[in-house]
Amino acid sequence: MNQKINLEVKKEPITLNVIDDKREKEKAVLASMIEVYCRGNKHIDRSEKELCPSCQSLLDYSSMRVDKCPFMETKTYCANCHVHCYKKDRREEIRQVMKYSGPRMIFKHPLMLLDHGWQSFKDKRRKRIEGRKQKLGEESI
Repeated sequence: MNQKINLEVKKEPITLNVIDDKREKEKAVLASMIEVYCRGNKHIDRSEKELCPSCQSLLDYSSMRVDKCPFMETKTYCANCHVHCYKKDRREEIRQVMKYSGPRMIFKHPLMLLDHGWQSFKDKRRKRIEGRKQKLGEESI
């Protein structure tokens, strides 16, 4: 009955499958937000299945940037990244999409929105804790 329970948490290395899943998840969020923006701004009507050319171009560009992201292992979403790899005009376009679509995602994809918020919260918390640890480390020197 005197069994010792190991409470130590083991950190497993992040595999390529996990990174690929993160990439696909981020691309799905982008696609959903761009679709909400495109339909909401009457670029296309509800019966059409494809995006307008400008929104499709933005989605293609964003997907390419996600595919080429070297920080996918450590970051959650592009907004939380320390390097912004979008061109200035594209960054402004995606900012407008996010500003419009963000509040409307609760109606279109509520679970995706909650997951996105949770992941962003965890990333900000992790960064805050790392900052505190670094600050405490500097004070002890």
